Amino acid sequence: MHIDDSTLTENGLTVTKAGRILLIACGALAREILDLKAVNGWDHMDLTCLPAKYHLYPEKITEHVTKAVEKHRDTYAQIFVVYADCGTGGLLKSACDQLGVDMVAGPHCYSFFEGNDRFAQQSETEITTFYLTDFLVRQFDAFVIKPMGLDRHPELRDMYFGNYEKLVYQAQTDDAALTEKAKHAATQLGLAFERRFTGYGDLATTLSKL
Repeated sequence: MHIDDSTLTENGLTVTKAGRILLIACGALAREILDLKAVNGWDHMDLTCLPAKYHLYPEKITEHVTKAVEKHRDTYAQIFVVYADCGTGGLLKSACDQLGVDMVAGPHCYSFFEGNDRFAQQSETEITTFYLTDFLVRQFDAFVIKPMGLDRHPELRDMYFGNYEKLVYQAQTDDAALTEKAKHAATQLGLAFERRFTGYGDLATTLSKL
């Protein structure tokens, strides 16, 4: 299935059929989840995604996840929320608990792609690190450059990123073109570059339990 990143950013992804389990996910994770479904034959799982742009306004995530659960809960035997905390300050976890649905563990996708345990161990030494995933590399302008106004005022770069030292590209796929784009992003931000092939990390192991 071809998915346009701009569509995932603005509109998300709608359910196309009814299986037994519904995954309600961030649009930034759509490709990875669909790849995992295809590789593992997880035909019992359906996927709907909220617009990825909600990460720019994390206060919207809890509200819209709640609405999505309430909309679909009578159709599925189980609903699983494929969001980490994602800047909601614990509000999403609280809402999921009240709704009786489970969600991915971890503070954000950078953590569960790296592996939550591993990320927690190294996070204290990477306070000055800026992370990108495959999706964010592809949508770098939409999620970093334009929202921060760097396309109009590049002189703001040092104000935003002056305390950062390194950009880590957490690669879910082995894609040379994406790696080059990630390197260019690091150059744009004036940061050292590191690529880590994380694959799907805890996302894969969590969904496999369903």
